Amino acid sequence: MIEYIRGELTERTPTHIVVETNGTGYIMAVSLTTFEALAGKKQVKILTHTVVREDAHLLYGFSAEAERKMFRALISVSGIGPASAMAALSTLAPARLQSAIATGDVGSLQKIKGIGAKSAQRIIVDLKDKIGLGGENLDFVNDSSNTVRSEALRALHNLGFDQRKTQKIVDKILDENGESLKIEDLIKLSLKRLA
Repeated sequence: MIEYIRGELTERTPTHIVVETNGTGYIMAVSLTTFEALAGKKQVKILTHTVVREDAHLLYGFSAEAERKMFRALISVSGIGPASAMAALSTLAPARLQSAIATGDVGSLQKIKGIGAKSAQRIIVDLKDKIGLGGENLDFVNDSSNTVRSEALRALHNLGFDQRKTQKIVDKILDENGESLKIEDLIKLSLKRLA
């Protein structure tokens, strides 16, 4: 297994990248999330997941550990292969996927190409306890790109608001206003809707 590849980014498309290291170019399938994270970068460190099939050895690349964890969780679900997992990560950020799974939001999961109602329900049933929002799993996809969201959720939870309701409101505000909101603005907007 290859844990990561560090080298020069020589090709970048919305579906794959090529990283050259020591004269060898490694092609990896990537999600739109990773594609966007690599904008303007020349030297990169890409976390990988290897899939060995009878007819091919495939590499999947990730810019953040949270995304790779979510990919691995998704492919552990019966009927969800690497292509569906990458489609999921291209449609919803890891934090949004975690939220949809934890709250049983079948509708959000059905927005993913190739995921129908039955597959969405299977994902929720299989992963809800593993990556739900309670206890130690709260930080499952906590990375630097998700800090504002995580901090806002913690603050609102500490103020005594219901975790599931808060999660939906915070996610909706982030969808409406973009990910660039400051933490204090996100909390203020959430409090207005929770009051």
